[in-house]
Amino acid sequence: MNSDLYKNINNSNAHRSSRDSIAKEVLKHGNLFADLFEIALNTNDKNHYKACWIMELVLQEKIEFIKEYLPNFCDKLTEFKNESALRSISKICMFLSKYHVLAKFQEEQIIESCLDWLITDSVKVATKAYAIRALFAFGKTNKWIYPELQRILIDDSHKHSYAYKAVAREILKKIK
Repeated sequence: MNSDLYKNINNSNAHRSSRDSIAKEVLKHGNLFADLFEIALNTNDKNHYKACWIMELVLQEKIEFIKEYLPNFCDKLTEFKNESALRSISKICMFLSKYHVLAKFQEEQIIESCLDWLITDSVKVATKAYAIRALFAFGKTNKWIYPELQRILIDDSHKHSYAYKAVAREILKKIK
């Protein structure tokens, strides 16, 4: 474990500049990704959600960094409970829905997690929005997803915020 990386994550905050500087360091020194990934996926670590924020930024630029870690990532999806971590993890799932290197089982794990986040009342809108977008992308090759996604979006829209309704409307239009 790179102690400087851990210290930087520990000292980081939600400000974009704080997260960006660490993400740039990981992008510059790709070998740091393994340590970042380890911290992010250790839900018992008090800083795991901060590592998830940074991992999201790294993977937005270099999604291929996660390729060798996909089995572990997919296996751990159900362990995330911290909403700050979940938001980033669901966004990573959205990135992965367009990155065609997933094994069928990994794809199924991500789809299942996205559906769970979508129907769980305690999950916040940002996480749900990324899950909706990921499910839409997966629905292009898994035809059973669209009818299920349509049903959930139509049935649940009235319970949610304007932001949720806007994403729901957008995706429902695309499905038709």
